[in-house]
Amino acid sequence: MPPLSPRPLSATVSHILGDPRLASLLLALASAGVLASALFFQFVLDYQPCVLCIMQRWPYVAVLVFSLVTWLFRRWKGLGDALLVASGLALLAGAGIAAYHVGVEQHWWAGTSTCGGSAPANSLEALRAQVMAAPVTRCDEVAWSLFGISMAGYNVVISLALAVFAFVSARTAYTRTPVSRTAL
Repeated sequence: MPPLSPRPLSATVSHILGDPRLASLLLALASAGVLASALFFQFVLDYQPCVLCIMQRWPYVAVLVFSLVTWLFRRWKGLGDALLVASGLALLAGAGIAAYHVGVEQHWWAGTSTCGGSAPANSLEALRAQVMAAPVTRCDEVAWSLFGISMAGYNVVISLALAVFAFVSARTAYTRTPVSRTAL
């Protein structure tokens, strides 16, 4: 029996990038980690999210759904590649929202109309109920930062890195798939 040799790192990376199921699993784990971190900050450390913070979570939810579909329908040739592209696009959208949020925090531009709190109330009683019911979290105030970079700033970097990973994985998987891509 020949001795077992460790698989070269480049072969391992190539295998992960070439298999949509593995790439989507890594994207799902990363997305779940980002969402878990956001929920930890919200519910354990009591940092209330603003409207833009909530909007930045949705692309990660989309990536989780795309990853689940990739695993459920793994025999459908080409579906995993397409969903990796969709994941990359969702993550680019998330990076755009996060970059916009960074601009609002830095006062480069104004936030949305709901960045100062909830939607406007139609009566004095409704306004009083809104004010008493929830804390107002402003989008233009940095709630937490590390090395001068806010959570939204880190989200830009994470979203862009994951989007690049998704696109490179989709491209690698697509070029490795046999020419006949019509078998469903």
